[in-house]
Amino acid sequence: MRVLLDQGAPRGLLKTLADCVVATAASKGWERLKNGELLNAAEVDGFDLLITTDANLRYQQNLSSRTISIIVLTGDTRWSSVRDNLGAVREAVDMVTVGSFAEVQTPLKPKPPRRHS
Repeated sequence: MRVLLDQGAPRGLLKTLADCVVATAASKGWERLKNGELLNAAEVDGFDLLITTDANLRYQQNLSSRTISIIVLTGDTRWSSVRDNLGAVREAVDMVTVGSFAEVQTPLKPKPPRRHS
């Protein structure tokens, strides 16, 4: 499976999805493409899945005719939180079908208290 990570997706997913061919939008030179343009470029290039943090994507784009699948990471999308919920991410990746859409909610982690010196 060919997976594209958009600008907001944690880069740690590059290594944890080792059984997939994973690229970033930046590595493809697509960091300036807007949602529809990015989806078009990814489909033309043969990507099967886009992992994004753009929760509004499904409302901004008509996804009904898309062949690329989309997983949206919501909640706390920092790598430390996503890493703690890789089981849910992996399950969503394993369930992908052509043109499917899924959200993976990552619970917000409390920020560590600030130390005062």
